[in-house]
Amino acid sequence: MDQRPRSNVRTFRDLIAWQKGVELTQVVYRVTTAFPAGERFGLVSQMRRASVSVPANVAEGYGRGRRAEYIRYVEIARGSLFELQTHAEVARR
Repeated sequence: MDQRPRSNVRTFRDLIAWQKGVELTQVVYRVTTAFPAGERFGLVSQMRRASVSVPANVAEGYGRGRRAEYIRYVEIARGSLFELQTHAEVARR
């Protein structure tokens, strides 16, 4: 049985968290193109993977169809945001 609350959300694409996650990923990809070539397989790769993980986990959690599963995957997405924040701080320094 579907335990999602009733709303205007029909697919994961309607979720603001997913939309913002995709926007974040676009920004990360754009910014990391300016990184040194030596970071292509290091920091660039890690930052891109962490950013893609955010909307991917939101979508996967939504697709599981149970509120508890959705919450679990949103927590994982949140962890990826903290990971990305750390990578960005390292890059800044």
